Amino acid sequence: MKRVRLLLSLILVLLLAACGTSQNPSQTEGSASDSAKQQVAYTSWADVPVNEYREEVITVDYNGQTIWGKAFIPKLDAKTYPLVICSHGMGGNYTSCREYSRLFASHGLATYSLEFRGGGGSNSDGETTEMSLITEATDVQTVIAAAKQWDFVDPGKIILLGESQGGAASAIAAARSADDVYGLIMCYPAFMIPEYIREQFDSLDEVPETFESKWFEMGKVYATDVWDYDIYGEIGNYKKPVLLLQGDEDKVVPISYAERASEVYPDIDYQVINGGGHGFTEKSLNTAKKHILQYFRKLKIYP
Repeated sequence: MKRVRLLLSLILVLLLAACGTSQNPSQTEGSASDSAKQQVAYTSWADVPVNEYREEVITVDYNGQTIWGKAFIPKLDAKTYPLVICSHGMGGNYTSCREYSRLFASHGLATYSLEFRGGGGSNSDGETTEMSLITEATDVQTVIAAAKQWDFVDPGKIILLGESQGGAASAIAAARSADDVYGLIMCYPAFMIPEYIREQFDSLDEVPETFESKWFEMGKVYATDVWDYDIYGEIGNYKKPVLLLQGDEDKVVPISYAERASEVYPDIDYQVINGGGHGFTEKSLNTAKKHILQYFRKLKIYP
């Protein structure tokens, strides 16, 4: 057997990166004063007034299991809004994308930040031993289908945004639910997962039924679901505009995986962020926001 410890090390690094996603815990959620602070902090978005928004917990059912998430909904006169579905990285939770959620909602776009079944936080059902990249993609697809029925959502303008493993899961979901996905944003997506898994074991038979990571117990399904999977062969089936953001100092996902992804999408804006790591912070985060703003303008969902 090849070194299982290398696999566990990867999982640990992905977990730490997911937990380190930038956010500002000092802000109170959804208040008018919070919106005023955002207007100062995000000057690149200041060409329209910053609006108040409300937060609402919404759960979605998948075969009797609950997918938990929090919606951030603008307080405007519009009856429906474009919706950005935000997906966290491995071991993260809905707060991993909270800064994006607050920002988008305060500028007229609804967001929904989910927690994967067995994959992060403690609000959704499912065991960590049942989680994989593919189950997370299924969760995103399930949320897409449910969100089309929500009364505050424009069902024709649902955009996916994912970080790390959540970015790869969002890419798969976009390819499998292409007719229902208006746009796709990926931040340092973990496209290396299938290849990395295959590098650790001589065969699928060598993968134990369960194995311990630093933070939780993983199941064989994590390896089984990607063992023979050609992720690049599928994600390119999504033909609509894509934004891919990759840091040039990412120590978890080598930039070569993003470069390869940039070659399979027919309509992609691929941006390498100088100084960006696996988890954008401060300067790299502000740069990411500017690129996202331009992408929203390309989709014609932002002034």
